[in-house]
Amino acid sequence: SHGDEVWVADNIYGPNMEHLRNLEQRYGITVQVYNPIDATSFQPSEKAKLIWLEAAGSVTLEFPDLTALVKKAKAQNILTALDNTWGAGLAFNAFDFGDEHLSVDISVHALTKYPSGGGDILMGSVVTRDQHLHHQLFRMHAIQGICVSGDDVAQVQRSLASMQLRYEHQAQSCIELLNWLKLQPQFAQVLHPADATSAGHTYWKEICRAGHSAGLVSVIFKPEYDLAAVRQFCDGLSLFKLGFSWGGPLSLVMLYDLKPMRHLEHTHLAQGILVRFCIGLEHPADLIQDIQQALQHLPNP
Repeated sequence: SHGDEVWVADNIYGPNMEHLRNLEQRYGITVQVYNPIDATSFQPSEKAKLIWLEAAGSVTLEFPDLTALVKKAKAQNILTALDNTWGAGLAFNAFDFGDEHLSVDISVHALTKYPSGGGDILMGSVVTRDQHLHHQLFRMHAIQGICVSGDDVAQVQRSLASMQLRYEHQAQSCIELLNWLKLQPQFAQVLHPADATSAGHTYWKEICRAGHSAGLVSVIFKPEYDLAAVRQFCDGLSLFKLGFSWGGPLSLVMLYDLKPMRHLEHTHLAQGILVRFCIGLEHPADLIQDIQQALQHLPNP
């Protein structure tokens, strides 16, 4: 409603921020930004109605302080909504997590990714255990005329049977790449929640107790490699295809300039162009070899 306040993480999925800025202009809501790894930056006013969480961030992969953020929101009767696409309902339970068995109010998934299995369906889900919230969401769903194809639903249902197997395989392959990437001199920083040097690692250990993580890893090139050089690296990849999304059978790569993407100042991120690798079902040794040969395309700094 007009005048309501919505809080979003600074590492939010880009199109979500774009959508919120549009709603801000059209409907008179206020969008506030917080640092997901610093719960003290979440300072809601009495007008705050919703905090949007993302675990982990889809590009820089910080794992948020879910416990502190959710507790703070609930203490002030603020709705909590979590983009749980990264965890896929497997890394942790959004409705029962941590020592205090906390729960978010709404869990959102991009079914396009791990659930679909093929990365060729555009679909999402919004899940809540609250009956009143369910009726509110269902009513808005009907008003907006949102619907999905029965064939797409059937394909997602069919792929769910193999989702855990695929998730675990891609996660393990990603860890192998993570360990190799950390040894490469071209990178100033490697980002993955399971790595002890990555922001939010402690919160990841607290919530994802079985050590689960998605098949995403990002690297930040050293500053001497400019955007043109990093594009040359991406063009040199063969198994990794250039594209958005993740969670499908094919490995994907995408490069980002972080400067226009962030609203807050972050000291935990190195300066440089970021490249995110989405790990598919290929053999990790083949993926490592592909990155290794593409690094040879980099010009001398």
